[in-house]
Amino acid sequence: MATTADIKKGVCLEFNNGLYMVIDFQHVKPGKGPAFVRTKLKNVSTGKVVDNTFSSGHKITTARIERRPHQFVYKDDFGYNFMNMETFDQIAVEEDLVENADLMKDGQDVEILVHAEQEKVLGVDLPQYVILSVTYSEPGVKGDTATNATKPATMETGAIIQVPLFINEGDVIKVNTEDRSYSERVKQ
Repeated sequence: MATTADIKKGVCLEFNNGLYMVIDFQHVKPGKGPAFVRTKLKNVSTGKVVDNTFSSGHKITTARIERRPHQFVYKDDFGYNFMNMETFDQIAVEEDLVENADLMKDGQDVEILVHAEQEKVLGVDLPQYVILSVTYSEPGVKGDTATNATKPATMETGAIIQVPLFINEGDVIKVNTEDRSYSERVKQ
C-alpha cells in the first residue's frame, strides 16, 4: 500500500473503481492546517481528466502498468494489429484504444500500455513525433508569408494537418502526435 508521498507523474492509481494516471501533482503545505496533495488524474480507459485532492499521508493503491514495445502491422475488421518487438507475437487492439490512429503508418513503432496483473490492454501510445509525407496540399501563394497563416494538408496516412503555407505536395514533415500540430520540415 502506497501513500501520497509516492505520487509522481506517470504513476497509475486505482481510484473511484477505475485506473487513473497522474498527469500533474502539487504538494501544498498551507500556513494553517494539514498538508495535502493536489492532483490532476486522467482515466486510462476513457481519457477523462479529473482533479482530486488527497490529504497528506492518505493511503493509495497503485497499479502496475507496463509499456511494451510493438510495431503496427495492419488494420482489419477487428481493429489494429501489432507485433511485439521482443517475442514477435501479434495482438489485435480495438479502434477506440488507439488515439490518433490516423497518424500511424505501417511499421510504426508504438508502446502498448498493459495492466500487468490482468494482462489487459489499456491503450496505445505513439511516439511524440512521427514523420509523414504530404500527399495533397493547395499550392502556397508567393507573398502570403507575412503572418503565421496555415492551410490544411493531407498526409500519406489520410490525416489532415494544418501546415504553413510554404509546405507543398511531396514534402516530408514532422508532426507532433500530442496536439496534431506541424513541427518542422524534414530534409531528405
